[in-house]
Amino acid sequence: MEGLEISVILKSKAISITDENRWDSEYFKKLFLKNEIIIHNLPTIKFKTLCSFIKKGIFDLPPSNYLSKGVPLVRTSEIKNPTIDFNSTVFISSAVNLENEKTILNPFDLVFTKIGAYIGDVAMLPTLYNEYNFSQNVAGAKLLNSEDGPFILAFFLSSLGKNQIIRSIMLSGQGKLELDDIRNYEIPKVSSILKTAILEIFNKRELCVLDSFNTYSQAENVLLETIGLKNFNPSTEPINIKSFKDSFLITGRLDAEYYQKKYEEVVEHITTQKHDCLVNLVKIKKSIEPGSDVYSDEGMPFIRVADYNKFGLSEPDKKLSTSFCKENEELIKKLKPKKETILFSKDGSVGTAYMLRTDADFITSGAILHLTVKDKKQIIPEYLTLALNSKLVQMQAERDAGGSIILHWRVGEIENVVVPVIDYKKQEKIAELVEESFKLKKQSEQLLEIAKRAVEIAIEKNEDESLKFIKNANK
Repeated sequence: MEGLEISVILKSKAISITDENRWDSEYFKKLFLKNEIIIHNLPTIKFKTLCSFIKKGIFDLPPSNYLSKGVPLVRTSEIKNPTIDFNSTVFISSAVNLENEKTILNPFDLVFTKIGAYIGDVAMLPTLYNEYNFSQNVAGAKLLNSEDGPFILAFFLSSLGKNQIIRSIMLSGQGKLELDDIRNYEIPKVSSILKTAILEIFNKRELCVLDSFNTYSQAENVLLETIGLKNFNPSTEPINIKSFKDSFLITGRLDAEYYQKKYEEVVEHITTQKHDCLVNLVKIKKSIEPGSDVYSDEGMPFIRVADYNKFGLSEPDKKLSTSFCKENEELIKKLKPKKETILFSKDGSVGTAYMLRTDADFITSGAILHLTVKDKKQIIPEYLTLALNSKLVQMQAERDAGGSIILHWRVGEIENVVVPVIDYKKQEKIAELVEESFKLKKQSEQLLEIAKRAVEIAIEKNEDESLKFIKNANK
């Protein structure tokens, strides 16, 4: 039976980490059994013994409680390995937070996505805020010793820890990560010396992330200062009177929200200086939507809107089957975006732009447009990407795509987006800051890989080898 995916185990051993019977064959894949043996190269301890609680978050909190400032409410959309993506974060008041004091978390505590497309993702809360809370679809783990956080996170992100999470996911229609499974994950015991070394790596990583964010913010400020919108406060006037001739006959829109004064103000400000429509600046290419029947666990990575933001790409949840890719080889080749292509979302989280820094070995969903700058002597791709992500374009996206439950930005509307075309030297300055920001981000990713590999070496070999690896990697 060598080479076949067959595992033979005793009935008495057919139990889960929660000491319950498991009869599903997937739970006993060779990979998981091998993973279990490797983890037990060291003594282990149940995750729950390192925590004061592991529970799901606030149940049924109405959106009317959401604020733009306050205590961050971590939802599944914010959990991105290995930290929190604050681009979509909502906040709650201190009063609401105290009403839900039993789920308050602090820096270095861990959160897990327990349901949905990115089930099993785990993140450590950064030191950016003193307190956090979390929603019902998130599992929060309050650590007894915060300094354990970096090591435990590195373990969960390593191949050994990740396989333990994947194994425990319930095989139901949607999939669910049970709290009892999380509580019973086995964590290898290591010395305080190794934990401290991993903590130092994460501290360096957090500094890189912060510097990257600040550098990107500098680039955004250069743009806003250049066009005179640094301290722009959009109108809150709820009434804007328009004639039929000046509204529907021009735009084809009758929804009142489209004509809010704040949208007019930002467009009018851009058009008082050098600008152009997006269609004149870029070539716009559409991708495809092959359908869920060709999704596979292995094959060509398939990037969807949820798989990227303005700071980068994450590991896609879906892949396209090898058979589909072979049957459509020429089409796949044409659809792979090249270096400096700007990915731009038109559905869901509309208006998210990210520029590729290398040729891609993936294709994107039909919800993502591919933008290619026509004349780099007129507009620099890095600058255009930042401009598309700025509130100047985001407000145009909000105006155009509003009025529907599922946001959809029509290509015809995207073509007419008004983009400021600032002085070329200013564009170069912005491009330099953007690239410096991404350089720092890459350093943070390298530090994370060092931490993950160090944990694997400690388990697979020994701690001395792990500490040597960390020392050599830091040279």
